[in-house]
Order: sequence, then C-alpha cells, then structure tokens
Amino acid sequence: MRGDEEWGSIPKLVRAAARRYGDREAVVEGRTRISYAELGDRVERAAAACMASGVEPGDRVAIWAPNTLDWIVSALGAVTAGAVLVPLNTRFKGTEAAYILERSRAKLLFVTGTFLGTSYVASLRRADVQLPHLERVVVLADSAPDDYVTWKDFLAAGEGVSGAAVRSRADAIAPSAPSDIIYTSGTTGRPKGAVITHAQTLRCYAIWSELADLREGDRYLIVNPFFHTFGYKAGIIACLMRGATMVPQPVFNVDTALANIAAERISVLPGPPTLHQSLLDHPARRAHDLSALRLVVTGAAVVPLQLVERLRTELGIATVLTAYGLSEASGIVTMCRRGDPLETITSTSGRAIDDTEIRVLAAPGTPGEVLVRGFNVMQGYFEDPQTTAATITADGWLRTGDVGVLDEDGNLRITDRIKDMFIVGGFNAYPAEIEQLLGLHPDVADVAVIGVPDPRLGEVGKAYAVRRPGATVTADDLIAWSRREMANYKVPRAVEFVTELPRNASGKVVKGELRGREA
Repeated sequence: MRGDEEWGSIPKLVRAAARRYGDREAVVEGRTRISYAELGDRVERAAAACMASGVEPGDRVAIWAPNTLDWIVSALGAVTAGAVLVPLNTRFKGTEAAYILERSRAKLLFVTGTFLGTSYVASLRRADVQLPHLERVVVLADSAPDDYVTWKDFLAAGEGVSGAAVRSRADAIAPSAPSDIIYTSGTTGRPKGAVITHAQTLRCYAIWSELADLREGDRYLIVNPFFHTFGYKAGIIACLMRGATMVPQPVFNVDTALANIAAERISVLPGPPTLHQSLLDHPARRAHDLSALRLVVTGAAVVPLQLVERLRTELGIATVLTAYGLSEASGIVTMCRRGDPLETITSTSGRAIDDTEIRVLAAPGTPGEVLVRGFNVMQGYFEDPQTTAATITADGWLRTGDVGVLDEDGNLRITDRIKDMFIVGGFNAYPAEIEQLLGLHPDVADVAVIGVPDPRLGEVGKAYAVRRPGATVTADDLIAWSRREMANYKVPRAVEFVTELPRNASGKVVKGELRGREA
C-alpha cells in the first residue's frame, strides 16, 4: 500500500507508530530511552503547546537545533498542530537564519541553547534583523532570556489543551497540505523554500524504506542532520514507518560514532561516503564491535568502488546502496536496488523510484541536464512563482540543474552540476551564495568560487579574489573573516588573489577557465 494512502498525514503516522510499536524503543539519547508510546505522548504534548501559543494550520514553525530528541518531539509536535515545518541549518550564522525566518514568515521558532560553543540565541540577536511575524522563540534548554521561553515552560502552557482537541486538529490535515518547506540555495545565491506535502513525504519514504529494507527492530544511527530532507525523512519518518530505533547523533565525530555503533548495536548507518571512509580508516576501529551493521545507504558524491568493497569485506555489511535526490524532489529521485551489481552501486545512483520519470537532455549515453517528473516534485518555491516557473516546466518536468548520463538499464550517473554546486563532506555548497557573502568584505572588489578536490571532505571551496585598490588583505585574513560570517562548510579553504577574473562577452565569469588552472 502507498504511504500516503496508508497514513494520509505525518500526525496519523506518529499515532499509528505509537499504537503499533508501543513498547518498542523509539529514541535513545544518552541515558534517555523512550518507547514509541511515550514518543506519541510527547509529540501530542508539544502539539498542545503549539496550539496554546496560537499556532494555526498552515503557520510556519521553524526549528534551529542539532539532532536531538527535543528536535524530534518539537518538530513532530508542530506538524501535528497543522504547522508547516521550516528546518534551519545548524551551521548557519544569525543573519543566514534570520533571512529564512523572515522569508517564511515563521510564527514560532524552536532554537537550541548552546551548540558547539555557539549561543544560537545570541547569534540571532546579533543579526539585528526585524522579524515582525516571529511571535515566540522557544529555547530547547533549561534557561532562556526574558523575552523567550524555555522548553519546559512552553510545554506547561499547553496543559490546558485536551488530547481530543489535538487529535481533532491533526485529523483535519489533508494529505495535500504542506508538511514542510526545505530551504535550498540556488544559482541566485539566496535560499528558496521547496514546499513538500504530507502525501509526498509519506509516499516517498515508504518507498525508500522498502528499497532500503528498513526493518522493525533496526537500530538506526542518525548522523545526517535533521535539517536536511534526508536526515528528517529517511531518518525520523522512515523509522516511524518501520518501528526502528532512532539514535540521533548531534555532531559527526568518529570516536562517538564508533562507540554508539558498538554500545547500541547499530544496524543501519546512512550518510555521505566521507562518514563511512572515516570509520573504516579510524585506528581504533578494531577495538569496537561493529558486527550488528547490516545496511548503509550513501550518495551525495562519487562513491569509490574500494569503499563499497571495504564496507562489505571489512565490516561485513550485507547491503550498501547509493541514491540520488534533491530537496525540490522530496529528497529522492533514484536508488539502487538490493542485489544490484557492485559496478551499478559504485558508478551510478540507481534507477528512478516508482512513478517517477527521468529525462536527460542529450543523446543516449552522453551527459545532459537531468529532468525529473513525478509525485515527488515539489509544489513550488514558497511564495516565489517566478523562480518556480523557471524551474518546473509547463508539463511538470523539474529542471534539476544537475548533469547526468542514463545507461541502457535506466541507471543514472551524475557527472556535473550546472549550478556549479559542490559538496563539502555531504553539505551542498553554492558558489553564488559564497561569492555574495565574500563580496561584502570591504577589501574585495571581485570574487569567484569553485569547488576543488579534497581528500577528506570530497570537495572544498577555493576563492579567486580581486583586491580593491590599495587593499592589503591576505588569504589568511579573508579565510578568518569568512569563518566569522558564514557556515563552516561554505568557508573557502584556499584563496588566490588575481588582477582580474576571466569573463566571457556577456560579463559572466568563465568558471571552466578557473577549474582548468586547478587541473
């Protein structure tokens, strides 16, 4: 049965999981262990608190926090109250987060206290951006500034809302209603919100769970950030569907991952190839019992043949699959199938999922732009009809901006990115956005960014910059400045100063020429 037909909405999925898997462990976070029944109760309390704070169906509720139990409960609570979830990247600085809060007109924000030494509340305040629509900020911690509210006090305020009222609100959510808006940057350099519905989410991740063979009782280490479609939907949503145990890990640290895999008998570990590579190469790997691992799903970059072979032989992982997706297509377009030959898994991202079409705008076997059509294609960019029309054709084809090749069996191999995007350790980095930020530096007259190979992260940014007359800014100065002004994965790892950038007749920077210098 299709996921959208079985559940209809994410709140109904949560309730069904609480009934079906009641006593089974749902989430493990340190010493905290909660069952599916307890998770259902907590989500209902969070939904009641959202309703008590004035959240109405269709209101946007943002969350800016790392992978934690509180993220799961607050996000699902907001969606159960009929809100549209807006996840924010934890790497964002205050100004970047404020831009999305303002664009989405978020009414409520859940924000972590301090994470990786950064106070997100202070960062947001420093941004000094007017957010007239943001009525309440809930700090997922024991203390909060005077004009914000703690998680505990927020939940307490919802105690006057009955369970029946919560269920009535949840039951009124149509499958066609938006469940979330995933903000993704594009060639314009400004994030745009891909609107995805409950039905799309449920249908896509029922398919993903089936193709991956996620099982009841699986123990799933969720390292992929919840603010990514993949972390939230192939993680939380898929586990709810199958009764798997979620073990959220807020930061990818190899030692922590190894300890978690051994102590929690982790069986499922999706993530970018860099994650699996660092596990395999860790000097203390053999001191940990990793024998429960059985399923790896990877993607986001070229997957080395040797990596898949090592996962199978050294760790004894039976199933290693690759996949391809993008936020505008609900995060999933193609996926390998269990039993596919090794070459298919390592050199392609598999075939289109059911009821999805792929076209490559080129002759068979040659690279061209990848177009996607199907139920998984977003409703459009939030309140941006112009960009939506430029991205989705009149007959429903989504222009992915990726370049790929289809083989005779329908397997897709992504070869390049029209948008010049590069992937830093699993994070999508967009040159236009980084260039826009670097252009704010008072000593930079002109700048272009490209992705260059990096042995650890796959790719990193390199900036070619033109100094303003009389400026003496150095590469180290610009990198240090970037670390203060932008998320870490966007920071160029190298800067080369040039007298001018190569441009074509229409004034566009010729990125190919810059890449040629790196060859």
